[in-house]
Amino acid sequence: MKWQWAAAAALFGVTAMLGCGAKSRPIPPERTHPERINDLSAKPDSQGVRLTWSRPLKYSGGKALRDLAGFRLLRAEGEGPFGEITDLPVTDQERFRKARRFAYIDTTAALGHSYRYAIIAETADGYQSDPSNVTEIKRTPAQPPPNPENFTLPAPTPIPAMPPPPA
Repeated sequence: MKWQWAAAAALFGVTAMLGCGAKSRPIPPERTHPERINDLSAKPDSQGVRLTWSRPLKYSGGKALRDLAGFRLLRAEGEGPFGEITDLPVTDQERFRKARRFAYIDTTAALGHSYRYAIIAETADGYQSDPSNVTEIKRTPAQPPPNPENFTLPAPTPIPAMPPPPA
């Protein structure tokens, strides 16, 4: 009976020394959200509206972001309310070289309509960033690339005349 108590005490001591395996202090939940995306931009594309933005690199608490899981794209038509139009997963967590910029083409945007877009980053644990900057665009047809048959080079500007040398 005495040895059972000693074995239980030793087991408890070893368990207490090992702990739960945490190597650092816990992070408060408000500091585990991805940083806000500030460079969302939109431009016309032949298939719709092309949106581009940079990868968030840090949590709101300042530490490096390592578990980016995806993005939620929000769109509003005109001055209407925002609604989610798609989830965009990020699948490069295990890669050595991660994507620094992302792009998405909204093929459901109608010609002649005005839209506002925002995006939210999300971690694997479900923590979300604040909505990004809002970018606005009116979908117009994309400009076709120059056609070699009707492309003309601009006329060169003449070089100004040099003043006569002093006598």
